[in-house]
Amino acid sequence: MSSRRKFLRTSALTLTASGFYPLLTRANDQGFVAPQPDSLQLGIAGYTFHNIPMDQGIAMMQRVGVSALSIKDFYLPLDSSPEKIEEVLGKFRAAGIQVYAAGVIYMKTEGEVDRAFDYAKKIGVNMIVGVPDYELLPYAEQKVKSSNIRLAIHNHGPEDKLYPAPKDVFDRIRNMDGRIGLCFDIGHGARAGADPARSVIEFAPRIFDLHVKDISAAGTGERAIEIGRGIIDFPALVRALKKIKFAGRCSIEFEMDTKDPLPGIAESVGFFRGVVKTLA
Repeated sequence: MSSRRKFLRTSALTLTASGFYPLLTRANDQGFVAPQPDSLQLGIAGYTFHNIPMDQGIAMMQRVGVSALSIKDFYLPLDSSPEKIEEVLGKFRAAGIQVYAAGVIYMKTEGEVDRAFDYAKKIGVNMIVGVPDYELLPYAEQKVKSSNIRLAIHNHGPEDKLYPAPKDVFDRIRNMDGRIGLCFDIGHGARAGADPARSVIEFAPRIFDLHVKDISAAGTGERAIEIGRGIIDFPALVRALKKIKFAGRCSIEFEMDTKDPLPGIAESVGFFRGVVKTLA
């Protein structure tokens, strides 16, 4: 544990501190940080901004140089009119941000499956991050086949009665269409006893999306924390992602300080990028 922490502190933070922490002191600077090329593509999971107005969330993404978002329905409701869709997506386009997926969307009826796929088609994304009930998986598979929209099923940890860990998703979909896969939430996976790096290798062909976070401890009493301050072994995770040539998004999902998340987002993005660059 101590050697891992030393690696993370001396290598990753050294690379990133000079690039990201000044962002937090430039509140009146009209210029934004241009996204830097990464060997692993970064994004933001929309839940990060559930207490943040949309314009402010966009500004935060620009400040940390992340230009891809998995959008949640509090920014763009599932029943949005074409005018509302164009208004919201137009703001992200104008800011240089790609809305690459939608979700998490829960599906408990066939009607809710239909609504999710119709929504994805209307907003122009080719992936839904979703949680369909077990009995709806065959129907969801039909929708995947007819629409060519991928479904990435999200795991939510030990409290989740459907999909606690990535294996719980994989075991349900392993014989289904290859466009049904996982949105692997590494924090919730670790809480459910899954090793993130090992899971990436084990379920590689079906991991479409990643929700990246850190947790303070395993088991009871854990809490979300800035990436690099908790128990997840990020060098091992990054090595595994590079080994499988992961081509999806590594989307930061920051769940601390939800009314003032920018410092934690910046630290988490900077730390993750630092590990990636250190292991290049």
